[in-house]
Amino acid sequence: MQRRKFISSSLTVTAAAIAAPQVLAHGPQESSGVSKRQFYQLRRYQLANGPQRKLADDYFRNALVSGLNRMEISPVGVFNVTIGPETPVMYVLIPSTSVERLVSIDERLMKDQEYAKTAAPFLNAPAKEPAYARMESSLMQAYEKMPQITLPAVSTSKSPRVFELRTYESPSNQDHWRKIEQMSSGEGDIFSKAGIPQVFYGDTLIGGRLPNLTYMLCFNSLAERDAKWDAFRASPEWKVLSTNPRFAFEDIVSNITNIMLAPTAYSQI
Repeated sequence: MQRRKFISSSLTVTAAAIAAPQVLAHGPQESSGVSKRQFYQLRRYQLANGPQRKLADDYFRNALVSGLNRMEISPVGVFNVTIGPETPVMYVLIPSTSVERLVSIDERLMKDQEYAKTAAPFLNAPAKEPAYARMESSLMQAYEKMPQITLPAVSTSKSPRVFELRTYESPSNQDHWRKIEQMSSGEGDIFSKAGIPQVFYGDTLIGGRLPNLTYMLCFNSLAERDAKWDAFRASPEWKVLSTNPRFAFEDIVSNITNIMLAPTAYSQI
């Protein structure tokens, strides 16, 4: 337990140290609203076909989501990858306004007797039959212009929907901040005009392949997704923004990872 507390404390200090320069870099307007901005933990579970899929699904449905809700963490998104480089993979999106709460989730959950009992088959899976192949996670801070998760209407009504998770890597911190500025100063508005709901935008503080940002869009179907992206790319506003010398002076995005996700029946997003 002492080791867990040490790791939790270390991660909290590290995240705060990383977040501070971001606030300073964007000036006093961003720092004045930083307390209202959420942080996101995005977990990626690599699974194998067979028992792992059911074990993980049962854990998320019956233990993790309800346990997080009892910690007043919501909405929690749980998704299956439908189009991506590897499958089967499940993603879990966990929001909070507290970094400390996010990095100490596992320790706090284990103090919840109901969670510990329900999660036992997943947490105590033997080495010969593990619950998952590997889990990776990243910690992100929401943008000032979109400080919290925005639930699309189709999520509230539980209507059919698909999500697009996009990660943009940049070759330098300068280019990374320029891309955040571009998205915050007009790109999001163009998405809205094209009728594309935006779920969240996150600047990755801790994770792989830094610097990068991640955001999530929502569509009713893959066909609608293609049509609305065409509308976005054809818009006069995007043509102006994408050729603005402030953002077009060099390639400010070096790699894009694009994944299509299907929400589980119990996902709250």
